[in-house]
Formats: sequence, structure tokens, C-alpha cells
Amino acid sequence: MTTTDAPTTTTTATAAPATATATAGVPVAPAAPVPRRRGAAVRIRRASARVLTTLARSVAIFVPVFLVATFVTFALRSLSGLSPARIQLGEDATPEAIARIEAQWGLNRPFLVQYWDWLTGVLHGQLGTSWVNGADISTLIGLGLGVSLSVAVLALVIGVVAGFALGTVAALRRTTWVDRVITGFVTVISVMPAFVVGIVLVSVFAVGLHLFPSAGYFPAAQGIGPWLAHITLPAFALSFDVVADVARQLRTSLVAAYGENYVTGAVVRGLSPRRIFFGHVLRNGLGPALATLGLKFPALVGASVVTEWIFGLQGFGRFANDSAQAGDVPAVQGVLVVSIVLVVTFNLIVNLVLARVTPAARRGV
Repeated sequence: MTTTDAPTTTTTATAAPATATATAGVPVAPAAPVPRRRGAAVRIRRASARVLTTLARSVAIFVPVFLVATFVTFALRSLSGLSPARIQLGEDATPEAIARIEAQWGLNRPFLVQYWDWLTGVLHGQLGTSWVNGADISTLIGLGLGVSLSVAVLALVIGVVAGFALGTVAALRRTTWVDRVITGFVTVISVMPAFVVGIVLVSVFAVGLHLFPSAGYFPAAQGIGPWLAHITLPAFALSFDVVADVARQLRTSLVAAYGENYVTGAVVRGLSPRRIFFGHVLRNGLGPALATLGLKFPALVGASVVTEWIFGLQGFGRFANDSAQAGDVPAVQGVLVVSIVLVVTFNLIVNLVLARVTPAARRGV
């Protein structure tokens, strides 16, 4: 009896854990997802570190550049010899009247004191007061900057889409007639001035076909359709230079990438042409084209003065031109400060995109 019961007890005790395990449904080897989660965490930490490193480098460059640029910008008033008294009272103003007006504007104080007060105002978003009409310069620049940014952003989108398409097709069809046609077209549009393109666009699409308005601006808050209609022709006129630069840079970098050893290795491994292009060639060839955009966008905003005259737009470039001709030094200083901020901000965005997209930037090359 004892001999018979012992195995039964042993069997029950042995089977109990197995039954409990089967009932609980717990997998025997749950360690597989752990390395996957750890790998994702490592990639997130590395990506965050790259972003923080890029931001730190940009800030380290931006602060001294901003201080030097603002100091030089503010010093232009002393070097120019211009004064609000000359603008308000004319050339026949007496020295006493000039001294009184300059004292009202605080120009009789030491130079460094004036610069510090002005810089403090700039850091708080206050760019000063116009010598010509006494208006707030931040408000005036904000009105013109909204117009110019609308045109510049659309011009950049057109330039990037068309430039990437042309550059990619030229690289994929390199040394063929397609490549030669695209190269010739890009060369032609690169030497066409924006004001000539603008006049042709107005003559054809506004006056001849009546598809777009010939001049004026319509705020986006009052209607997206009229807003797009008013900025399309100016944006196309400004986009030609972006199309040409992006297409040339992208075509050159993609052709160079196709000649690298890693592409040859991918072909030997039997990867498809589509996978080779998107996984290796395009990611390594985007760098020069993206770097080109870092300077194109601020240039579009600042160099649009002629286009704004043609299309009757009261934009940032036209405001800068009018302020310079009127001798309104505080307005010109405000324009320069905003231009510096635009250049630094857009280059920071481009650097962050480069750090995320291109493998060389990820390695810190």
C-alpha cells in the first residue's frame, strides 16, 4: 500500500507545476522582446543626443554671431551720420534744434549705453520707433514679413518639388538625352532674372489669360483661395533660382553616390534598384541639396523687393528698400536683425533635418 501511494504522490507533485504553468499561459521563453525594447530605447537616446548636440552647436555659434552682427548693425547709425533731426527739420536746421531733437531720441548718451538699451529692446521683441513717422518698427516689419513669408514659403515648396523631381530624373537617366534636356533647361532658368520672369507671368497668365490677379495681396485669414491666387505668380517668379540650384546639387550628389562602393556592394547582394536608390543613394545624396536650402529661404525673403514692386506687394523687401531710401536707420536696423534671425533659424532647421536624414551627419562626418 505504501509502495503504491508513493509514486502517486510524486506524480501529483510533479504535475502540479506543469498544470499551473499551462493554466497561467505564461510563455516559457519571454526574453525575446526585451532586446527589441532595449534597441528601441538606445535608438531614441541616440536620436535625442544628436538633436541636443546639433542645438548646442547652433546656439554656441548663434550667440556670438548675433552679438557681433547686432553691434555692427547698431554702429551703422554712427557711421552713416544720419539723424532724426535732419529728417524732421531738413538740412537747414540749426545746431540747437538738432541737439534738442537728438536729446529727445536719446542720441546724446554714450554709444555703449544706447547699444545696450537697443539690444535689450530687441531681446524683448521691440525694434524701436521709426524716425520718419514715429510708428512701431516691429509692427511695420510684421505686416511686411507676413506677405514676404507667404510668397517665400510657396516659392520654396515649388522649388523643392520641381528641383527634386528634375534632379532625381536626371540622375536616374544620366548620360542620356533626358539628362541633357534637364541640364539645359536648368541652365536656362538659372540665368533668368526674377523680374523678367515676373513680367512674363503677368503678361501671359494675368493680362492675357486672366487666370490670376496681376497685383495686390489678399490675407490668408480672409480666404485661402484668393490668398493662393495672389501669391502664386510671385512665388513662381522667385522659384526658378531654387529649382535650378536644387536640381543641379541633387543630380551631382546622386550621380556621385551611385559611384560609391556601398552601392556596388548592394548590387552584388542582389538588392532591387528601388531599394538601392531609396535606402542608399538618396539618403546619402540629400546632404548638398538640403544645405543649399539653408541659404535659399532667407535670400527669397530679402531679395524679393523687385518682385514685390512688379506685383504691387507691400512686403518685407519693399519695406527695407523704402526705409533705406528714407534714411530711417532704426527701421533698417530692425530689418537686419530680423534677417539675421531668419538665416539662423532656417539653418538650424536644415541642420536638424540633415542630422535625422543623412547617415554621414549621424556619424558626425
